[in-house]
Amino acid sequence: MIQFTVLGEPVAQGRPRAGKSKNGKTVLYDPPKSKGFKQYVGLVASQHAPSELLEGPLSVKVKVYKPSLKSSSKKRTAEAEAGLFRPVTKPDVDNYVKGIKDALNKVIWNDDSQVVELTVSKWYSAKPRVEVQIMELS
Repeated sequence: MIQFTVLGEPVAQGRPRAGKSKNGKTVLYDPPKSKGFKQYVGLVASQHAPSELLEGPLSVKVKVYKPSLKSSSKKRTAEAEAGLFRPVTKPDVDNYVKGIKDALNKVIWNDDSQVVELTVSKWYSAKPRVEVQIMELS
């Protein structure tokens, strides 16, 4: 099992942006914020990477901890920290996990198509972060 925590505010995968290359062709690229977050996730993951890339089916569990709401009362914030109140706001959980899975390509596994089981959840926390757990399935 591989486990690691990416500290800081989670960033959801943004929509690809279009631009023109020097020779006039249309090219698609990641928004800078998404690209930076992917690089950061890859860097953290590389510290926990196996000696050889994982092969075969994988199970991945991702917990996204968003910052607590500033406008909430102390009681509401405490309830959110305890998990009694969960984020139902955008971005969607799948947009968070897209960038994380992309960042782990060629760092933890060969390709994110190896992920056959995926659990993603959103929580509130005073310490925003993303917790990732990867297990090989036999």
